[in-house]
Amino acid sequence: MGYRAPPSGVTLDETDAAIAKGMLARGDRQHDIAAWFGVNGGRIGEIAAGRTFRSVAAAQASVLPPPGPYLSGRESMVALKALEEAKSALVRAEQMLK
Repeated sequence: MGYRAPPSGVTLDETDAAIAKGMLARGDRQHDIAAWFGVNGGRIGEIAAGRTFRSVAAAQASVLPPPGPYLSGRESMVALKALEEAKSALVRAEQMLK
């Protein structure tokens, strides 16, 4: 029997669906939209096909996140480490000035 990971518990609500529809209308890839929300691409496909959130209108462009692609988990960890190192350097510099 194969292994199946437990569900993430991440669900989309009507506000999320409106943003997803706005991103779709803007031309974003379903994969990038799914990455933004942290859900399986199938959830965005269901919205795009009108199987879920059919009555929800697309959000205005002014409230949409920037277009993807977005950082991968690996890239996010590298960026976080770089920010932590920069913060440490700033703290050390501040201590030298005191």
